[in-house]
Amino acid sequence: MGKNVNGGFARTVLAGLAGGFAFTVSMFVTFRLIGFGWDGEGVLLQSAIQSPKLVAVWTRLEPLPLVISNPVPIFFVLVLFCIGRAFVFRSLARSWPPGVLARAGRYGGLTFFLTYAFWELFTPINQFGEPLPLVALELLFWAVIAFSEALAIALVLRPETRTRA
Repeated sequence: MGKNVNGGFARTVLAGLAGGFAFTVSMFVTFRLIGFGWDGEGVLLQSAIQSPKLVAVWTRLEPLPLVISNPVPIFFVLVLFCIGRAFVFRSLARSWPPGVLARAGRYGGLTFFLTYAFWELFTPINQFGEPLPLVALELLFWAVIAFSEALAIALVLRPETRTRA
């Protein structure tokens, strides 16, 4: 019984919203403030080893990515993804050892490897020719994002604590 996860529909949506907030804040800090910089002066755009193709896609080629030119709808959709992932978390967490950190760690690792590691291979490396040191930095950013979201979801969908009477 200790492996059950508290969470009806409304609580799972709330967990997804919390995850979406954590996702958005951690993405803003990592990619926007550090990676791209507020005015395009971040390490991912200004590094001497960065792929000119990647820089052009993010800064010059029209249309610019929506996350740059019109970010509000993109962040809304990202929060919807987080709500969906909260439902996935709720169904998977039952089979994991109890505890917020144990479950958040498993789920953060799962989303990191199945989503973000694949993304970095397929797009920045494959399509843009981004150098591996910068991909490694981006993977660190994605790990922060994945584990922040997972922790927020796990905190809202805390494992039940039941004692036998």
